Amino acid sequence: MPSPSLARLIQQHGGSPLVELPPIFLAPTLQFPLTRPTFQCSKFSTTHALAAKKKDLNKQRGVSAIHRTGPKNKLSVWKYPLPRPVAPKELEKRPENPDHGLWGFFHPDRKAIPTPEDEYAHGRAWTIQELRDKSWDELHKLYWLCVKERNRIATANYERQRLQAGFGEFESDDRDKTVRVTQQCIKHVLRERWNAWEDARELYESGAYSPAENPKNLRDGGDNDMYEPPPLDLGPESQSKPESKPESN
Repeated sequence: MPSPSLARLIQQHGGSPLVELPPIFLAPTLQFPLTRPTFQCSKFSTTHALAAKKKDLNKQRGVSAIHRTGPKNKLSVWKYPLPRPVAPKELEKRPENPDHGLWGFFHPDRKAIPTPEDEYAHGRAWTIQELRDKSWDELHKLYWLCVKERNRIATANYERQRLQAGFGEFESDDRDKTVRVTQQCIKHVLRERWNAWEDARELYESGAYSPAENPKNLRDGGDNDMYEPPPLDLGPESQSKPESKPESN
């Protein structure tokens, strides 16, 4: 790097060279670089610089045929015509289906909110002793009838709260509680049958219980210890004695 001459230093600083100039051994320290050194530094916070809104110069930004995205700004031209509103009188009436499945969410008389008398008109819940005599199919049908009834009760409660009717909540809760008791009894009976089946399976696998040695003889009438009814006593007295007949008035 070339160093400035001594005369140039005198012109820059001014004054007498003998008084104002430093000693000769300090002359190398007076060399000024031609270019300023650059230091890498960063700001303490870059939030303001990053949050500044930048203008997007690309007008086609976001337009993609693959992702099916259109332009950012709405256009003044539309490909399809706007739909025209139709008067309610001109609309075609749809035929009502009396056997539609959604009618199951309402009372049999198809009222939006049943009266408290209708909600309270129900019997008691099924007991465990009564359900033990039912088959699997009967328990399955009865359980889903309970689910359907609870859906109907929930629909009536929602409509009652929406209209703020102010009646029928106590009767509806009592009816729902009765249905839930029936569902719990059905689950209890099914758990009993499952536990009985598990116990029988464990006994069979452990060898503590075994069926008949030859069940084929039982079906074919083999020489097994089977129960035989005693022969009828058809003696002369029983044969000659006539059957008694009711007297006719």
